[in-house]
Amino acid sequence: MEIINSYGIILIVIAAAVGFLMAWGVGANDVANAMGTSVGSKALTIKQAIFIAMIFEFAGAYLAGGEVTATIRKGIIDAAYFVDTPELLVFGMISALLSAGIWLAVASYLGWPVSTTHSIIGAIVGFAAVGVSADAVVWSKVGGIVASWVITPAISGFIAYLIFISAQRLIFDTDNPFKSAKRYVPFYMALAGFVMALVTIKKGLKHVGLNLSQIEGYSWAIGIAIAIGLVGRFYINRIKFDESLDKSMHYTNVEKVFAILMIVTACCMAFAHGSNDVANAIGPLAAVVSVVNNGGEIVAKTPLEWWILPLGAFGIVAGLALFGHRVIRTIGKGITHLTPSRGFAAELAAASTVVIASGTGLPISTTQTLVGAVLGVGMARGIAALNLGVVRNIVVSWVITLPAGAALSVVFFYMLKAIFTV
Repeated sequence: MEIINSYGIILIVIAAAVGFLMAWGVGANDVANAMGTSVGSKALTIKQAIFIAMIFEFAGAYLAGGEVTATIRKGIIDAAYFVDTPELLVFGMISALLSAGIWLAVASYLGWPVSTTHSIIGAIVGFAAVGVSADAVVWSKVGGIVASWVITPAISGFIAYLIFISAQRLIFDTDNPFKSAKRYVPFYMALAGFVMALVTIKKGLKHVGLNLSQIEGYSWAIGIAIAIGLVGRFYINRIKFDESLDKSMHYTNVEKVFAILMIVTACCMAFAHGSNDVANAIGPLAAVVSVVNNGGEIVAKTPLEWWILPLGAFGIVAGLALFGHRVIRTIGKGITHLTPSRGFAAELAAASTVVIASGTGLPISTTQTLVGAVLGVGMARGIAALNLGVVRNIVVSWVITLPAGAALSVVFFYMLKAIFTV
């Protein structure tokens, strides 16, 4: 208690700085979840993708990032172990933010799409298990996260495979691809509208205080899907195209339709991502501010200070503007060759998996979800379509994320402890 009373303001300033670093890492690495496939399929240039992502990530983080946040991120550690020594929780959360932020900066520089959620969780587990007590960690939660490394990419990959194969058979492999596109693309648009509406409602708007029931959420999503499908059919039917032209021209025009679809889905994913994953940076920061402002008392939930959400939002935008292009390039071009229809299949599959996970409580990484979806599209074209060297590097980076975050966190935890308890 004495340390918190004596150094409270200093600890908050340090926590704000490392919280900004963590938000910067979230923007640099995770923006590829929304924009990687759009860039890889050439629906957007990297500059256009970053500009759009800056707008929608910031809007999601600032408008829907949450008025209230849990003090202990994802229930990974037991707060009871810190009641008598709340300064250890403060040191630990600062250490976790610093270590996860550094790891994300390194991974982003190397172009590795790692999980920002797993980075911060690994860091929190590290300081709690080594610096406090192994019993302070809720290991069952950690086990669920490790299991998600396989489950999440498998689900999204399978869905992407199905969407891609269906588009090939219903549209591209027919005698008249453009005529088939006129018939079937509105259904894909409606499906995309349905899934994106659910993602936005479940991952974004719930933070604004718009707590829709399951029935209301699905009703809105169905209504939006029907509207988008009808509007899509109207505009696609107005497209004039000489059907006697070479079949390759049919393919080009069909891909243009999917490219427009991808831009819309990318915007929705960016908004949902900003609203959800900003918590990886502001959750631990809010915990530090809460403990200091309450004189060392640890409370389950705390209202956010007015400055925390903008700090997280600006951090995300700064990270994606400066380093975002590296991971975008890996997702969009490194794994497999993408066209707008393939990219659309991957993005829609990733969004569908997010909806399934949020409905079932499955621990999820949006990064691993999208990588799995891109792999699914590549597998549909045969194993030769995949760049196995890039895939290997990505899988290795996933495996070392938890221990890397944990190891760095332990070092910083003991450094802070030594500095402030002299």
